[in-house]
Amino acid sequence: MNWDDLLAALALVMIIEGLIPFVSPQGYKNTMQQLITMPAPTIRTIGLSLMVIGVVSLILVRGI
Repeated sequence: MNWDDLLAALALVMIIEGLIPFVSPQGYKNTMQQLITMPAPTIRTIGLSLMVIGVVSLILVRGI
């Protein structure tokens, strides 16, 4: 892996993260309000699940 790949990946993350608040600011606010009420272990489980899905997807796409 080189730095160009890492910077491209970070740029794509920023683009994807910015899509929802841009397209639906009110929906984003509602989602964040719901997230505040969730217990920390639930949020951690969601985060871990997303990371695992991301790693598996990367392995499937890149064939690492």
